[in-house]
Amino acid sequence: MRITSKGQVTIPQAIRERAGLLPNTEVEFVFEKNGVRIIKARTSRRPTRGAMAVESLRRAGGVSMSTDEIMALTRGDA
Repeated sequence: MRITSKGQVTIPQAIRERAGLLPNTEVEFVFEKNGVRIIKARTSRRPTRGAMAVESLRRAGGVSMSTDEIMALTRGDA
């Protein structure tokens, strides 16, 4: 592998999959005696994909109907 002029390296897909490195995964660099190791960050500054999905669903629930009204619609009683 080669580092680009922008300091970027492409991690091969097989390695990303095996390490569980999804897009937007935060990583840390660990300096060792003979080199540098890349690991998943322990804490993320960004919300996870799951947290973003849950937040999106929370914002989407603007229904002002009661449970009984919703049940009547699903049963065809309306």
